[in-house]
Amino acid sequence: MTHIQPTIVAGVGMVAFGKPGASDTYDIMGEAAIREALADSGLDFSHIEQAYAGYVYGDSTCGQKVIYKVGMTGIPVFNVNNNCSTGSSALFMARQAVQSGLVDCALAVGFEQMQPGALGNIWEDRPSPFDAFDSECADLFDSEASLALRYFGGAGKSHMDKYGTELSDFAEIRAKASRHAKNNPKALFRTELSAGDVLQSPEMIPGVMTRLMACPPTCGAAAAILVSEAFAKKHSLSTGVKIIAQSMPTDTPSTFEAHDMMQLVGYDMTGEAARQVYEAAGLGPQDIDVVELHDCFAHNELITYEGLGLCGEGQAQKFIADGDNTYGGQVVTNPSGGLLSKGHPLGATGLAQCYELTHQLRGTAQARQVEGAKTALQHNLGLGGACVVTLYQAG
Repeated sequence: MTHIQPTIVAGVGMVAFGKPGASDTYDIMGEAAIREALADSGLDFSHIEQAYAGYVYGDSTCGQKVIYKVGMTGIPVFNVNNNCSTGSSALFMARQAVQSGLVDCALAVGFEQMQPGALGNIWEDRPSPFDAFDSECADLFDSEASLALRYFGGAGKSHMDKYGTELSDFAEIRAKASRHAKNNPKALFRTELSAGDVLQSPEMIPGVMTRLMACPPTCGAAAAILVSEAFAKKHSLSTGVKIIAQSMPTDTPSTFEAHDMMQLVGYDMTGEAARQVYEAAGLGPQDIDVVELHDCFAHNELITYEGLGLCGEGQAQKFIADGDNTYGGQVVTNPSGGLLSKGHPLGATGLAQCYELTHQLRGTAQARQVEGAKTALQHNLGLGGACVVTLYQAG
């Protein structure tokens, strides 16, 4: 964990996510996101000193393909792949470059052109990075469902077994996501759902998960431009949104030694990342106004409430029932509608979260604006694993 000087989020851009086969190609989406971020910041591409491009599904140097469409200035371009936390990993590296003083202006862009259906391995002729995870999952949770559903369904089942959480609690999270998404023109799924609608959708894992509790693969792109305070002052840029702390832990032995599906999907990484950013910023979960967290499944949103310290362990059911996860409650979670409503283009997700929280802290989130939002938390999790937690504050 690095104790950092604030880094300014000078500009953000995002293209609306679309269904596989219905979106533009990754290079067109990535270019659009970068151009929007540049326009938002008031900077030219010539100001960018380094670029970090996040994607999971694509050949090497897709980052250059995207960035060259905006400008070919000879800057270093780093291609980043860190599973579902790829976008935030690119953001982490861009922030680190600026915070260290190596550069004054860096670009993070994330994009993904996905295929329909469940995620799977591309390379079948070599060991999978998930071998140990898959073996532990097979021992802990018996299901015929696809792997991603098994992982997060198993984590939800663990919480159900330990704390009495019910299927209806996950349904309430999905219904909340839909209520938020109806106010987000960049969400893909904007139809408001009731908890009953969610429960009545097709069963994926009996007693544990229905189809609407899972996010689908989508295609999209998002970008952020980060600058130093000195650079912002020199170029008369707004300093209204700052990254004040950031952490990216990976797995520790507890992932496997706990023999618990919650740990296998990163619960301990989430807790450690949150602890580090709270300590670095001198803040706590009680200080957070708005959160964008990794709700690839409603089950992961529920356990993440506890992992981030938004409520105590075993208290998520009450947290949901009391409405403390939405407008008028303790903290607004996923005002964008989250992955459950936008889908999950792996490389773009983390930067789409940054886009949302930047607008929340600027007060420009329109109908989904969290009143008086001053401090925001971002959580982006990738199995395999990495968890990026970023703390933002209005300047």
